[in-house]
Amino acid sequence: MHNENTSKPNNSDIEALEAEVREAVANGSHIQDTVHRLTLKAMNAQHIDLESLKRIITAVMQGAHDGTSQQLLQATNQAHAAKSQIIEAVAGLDSALAKFAEASKLAIEEAAGQAKKFSDTELARTRSDLESLESLFLDTLHHTATAAQGLIADVLLDLSHHAKNTGTNVGSQLKETLATLAQQIASVGHSQVEAGASLAQKTADFVSKSANGVLSGIKDQAKTGKH
Repeated sequence: MHNENTSKPNNSDIEALEAEVREAVANGSHIQDTVHRLTLKAMNAQHIDLESLKRIITAVMQGAHDGTSQQLLQATNQAHAAKSQIIEAVAGLDSALAKFAEASKLAIEEAAGQAKKFSDTELARTRSDLESLESLFLDTLHHTATAAQGLIADVLLDLSHHAKNTGTNVGSQLKETLATLAQQIASVGHSQVEAGASLAQKTADFVSKSANGVLSGIKDQAKTGKH
């Protein structure tokens, strides 16, 4: 992966993401954390839109599917391990998407703490994208399940049904983020000035910090606008 704050993940980034997830799942160690980290790394771009997120989610799910299939081919008695691997991979993706949603919230809170506001156009576009994010995750999960076979299909279908019935990590975080976003859109005040950087850029900054494991302590900074 080499998209350090580039404009959008390109084809080679997406292919590398899929390959790295496949390898991580096939190896079978620290899958959830690895998938979480790889997904955040892929989202570390200045202009992540819904189409980019769709490509990232699809690549992660395909890599998880192929890695689990590879594990099953190596040994017929690996059914239990394979089930655990695919569950961990999906959990890692879910938590990474939640971190992305949280990064948007932190970026908005930071601007508000500095009496700044992102453009109405970008706020509206971001809200539209985020409102579709959980559905995109669930739809891709279901699509991967229906395209799979055997044990993998069964596990993914169970995960899909469970997620729709009980909710997801990203869905829970989106409720908070969208509430903060709605407040920012509705806010008016003479003290507010246009934020210098775009919301997408600031979100990417927080995603990068999260991917590098340095997000602790940043939440309070965002609320006060301090660095």
